[in-house]
Amino acid sequence: MTFETHTYHWNVEGPLFFALHNLTEEHYEDMFAAADDLAERIRALGQLAPMSMADIMENSVIEDLAEVPSAGDMCADSSRDHERVARRLHALIKLAGEENDPVTEDMATARSAFHEKASWMLKALSAT
Repeated sequence: MTFETHTYHWNVEGPLFFALHNLTEEHYEDMFAAADDLAERIRALGQLAPMSMADIMENSVIEDLAEVPSAGDMCADSSRDHERVARRLHALIKLAGEENDPVTEDMATARSAFHEKASWMLKALSAT
């Protein structure tokens, strides 16, 4: 999702340019920082963090669009993707609770809150 957000940041055009350019920058910076925290948590749990783009893509709920979207479509697509990630994090929260892993549960809760807020902001922006 970080890469998608970054490409939308680079390629947005039209009346939503300034708002979406700035919002996507905030989002990809947050997600990039979170990737390091999440990878370190995976290592703390005794697993290897993903080592290739293929590993990441294989486990992703994010799907690429076939064509370059308009700014409004970028907002809609990104909003849907944030919702997908939030739902996946909700499943992780449940699993972490069942496994008595409050650290992962807390991290997933914080990340879910970020993705839910990002989705809302993108929906609000594209409603203009």
